Amino acid sequence: MLFIKNMTNSPLTFLLIAGTVFLTISVIGQAKLGFAEINPGFFGRFLALIIGLFSLTAAVLLVLFPADGINLIRDYLVQLIQQNLG
Repeated sequence: MLFIKNMTNSPLTFLLIAGTVFLTISVIGQAKLGFAEINPGFFGRFLALIIGLFSLTAAVLLVLFPADGINLIRDYLVQLIQQNLG
């Protein structure tokens, strides 16, 4: 149960779900889902494609480069900037 709770709060899970939803919208385009109708048009489909690809790319980058490594790089860059400004 703890694993599922941690999994639902993860940015990785959010990015994977969002990417999948946006790619589905861009591929399906115009559809009727009983109570809802999806009709994004050309620009909406193109925007959904871009957002979906960006979300899935961000999820892959989070897997390849964990947050701990990104925090170390960020802290190092902040120290460099503070030294050069000071």
